[in-house]
Amino acid sequence: MVDMNMMIAGNIQALLKKQNKKQTDLAEALGTNKQTVNKMLNGTRMINAIELKSISEYLGVKMEELTKISSGYKDTDIVHAFMGKVQSEEARQALKTADELSDMILFHKRVRQNGTAMMSPWGDE
Repeated sequence: MVDMNMMIAGNIQALLKKQNKKQTDLAEALGTNKQTVNKMLNGTRMINAIELKSISEYLGVKMEELTKISSGYKDTDIVHAFMGKVQSEEARQALKTADELSDMILFHKRVRQNGTAMMSPWGDE
């Protein structure tokens, strides 16, 4: 499954780097703080449509540029590989549950990592 929030965050980070802009610059343009932008770009906070539009305007790109899926992206999710091979509805449901649980585990891992990072001193990136 494509984690669209992480894909969008990656696209934003690439554009910031390409344009030699920092998270603090983006935070100022959005009228928020660097911690909020950091959470957006590491996947612990969803980026809403209004913020996405503001970010696209700040970076001078269309919103489609921020939401595009890289052509090199390959779905390597093992659950999806098995989904087409199972025959019973019970097996499909079990795989779906496993997929949802793994997504929750990965999300909470990123939240925990972000919390740890938030406790260290901030420096310009």
